[in-house]
Amino acid sequence: MSTDAEEVSDDRRKYEFRKVIEDLKEYEGSGTQLVSIYVPPDKQISDIVAHVTQEHSEASNIKSKQTRTAVQDALTSIKDRLRYYKNPPDNGMVLFSGAIDSGGGQTDMVTKVLENPPDPVQSFRYHCDSSFLTEPLEEMLMDKGLFGLVVLDRREANVGWLKGKRVEPVKSASSLVPGKQRKGGQSAQRFARLRLEAIDNFYQEVAEMANDLFVPKRHDLDGVLVGGPSPTKDEFLDGDYLHHEIQEKVLGKFDVAYTDESGLYDLVDAGQDVLADQEVVKDKKQMEEFFEKLHRGDEATYGFEPTRQNLVMGSVDRLLLSEDLRSDVVVYDCGDTEEYELVDRRHSTPTHTCEDGTEAEAKERTDAIEYLMELAEQRGTETKFISTDFEKGEQLHDAFGGIAGILRYSTGV
Repeated sequence: MSTDAEEVSDDRRKYEFRKVIEDLKEYEGSGTQLVSIYVPPDKQISDIVAHVTQEHSEASNIKSKQTRTAVQDALTSIKDRLRYYKNPPDNGMVLFSGAIDSGGGQTDMVTKVLENPPDPVQSFRYHCDSSFLTEPLEEMLMDKGLFGLVVLDRREANVGWLKGKRVEPVKSASSLVPGKQRKGGQSAQRFARLRLEAIDNFYQEVAEMANDLFVPKRHDLDGVLVGGPSPTKDEFLDGDYLHHEIQEKVLGKFDVAYTDESGLYDLVDAGQDVLADQEVVKDKKQMEEFFEKLHRGDEATYGFEPTRQNLVMGSVDRLLLSEDLRSDVVVYDCGDTEEYELVDRRHSTPTHTCEDGTEAEAKERTDAIEYLMELAEQRGTETKFISTDFEKGEQLHDAFGGIAGILRYSTGV
């Protein structure tokens, strides 16, 4: 399978997991009756069944009849599902079951099995609460990549993280380095010596901030970027102020004009070459290309219906979808034609006025991302999910409805 095909498959799988997690987070139970079980790939199914059987027996001691019945029903449902497995899938699996509130004092039994999450399940967990345990799955879907960021000049410094697509400023410091003009009564030699000592002390302070932040995470750290004006950043790195394990992870030094918190964002932009494999840069490049072609006016599309039409024609090279898009596509039967409308997933299905003025009821309703990805796959179009953690990513979601495309050729749609 090609790398692009693998990325599309991985994006689709992550989206499907994210959607299920969002549904699970909406569920609530009356009392501690929603059961979550995390099964690592090396765990024997027979051991899981034995544990569930034991929990079912112990649940008979629950005082509340309603909670007791709900927990035992959930465990029975999970045990029934486990009968279909000889061994856990390669990445393990997670089972959820319980009676959820459906309104009006009524409950519905829900049971879901998630096979092969994005990362292997690390350890067996049994959890019984009023909500399902989804945090370990959410952590698996978090952006990958961890980089340390340092920006400094002789006046101030900031250190922080680049976590996936997100820049997180953490610590800052201001220096006591005097200006280049000495005060009256001081010899030039003495002033120069005091100034060098102040610079050295400040560099040590910055290094201590960085070391305190980065050293505990050194085994997870993918690299460190250092930015600032010359010669400050050069003096700092050449002076070996950083812990030797952190110094070895420095990927490069970059000219950055600002050394406040905004300088950390500038540093990420300046270090794009070394961050080329990181999602934040990939997303930015996709959006920069989209805006460039949009300004030309002939090789970009946005909004649901124009993008859908271009997908159907096979003219879309890359489909750009906001990670925060939460909409459904509703299909209406308008006589000889079908018409489409994008609606918020949380809203009920509206009636539709067709182009000929007649009213139409919904014929079909489906998840917008799944619908568009299906069209894209049929036409050999790449799908790219774009984060909202940077300005142009927010614009895609807020100004363009979360849907856009880079075209293979101009279509006029």
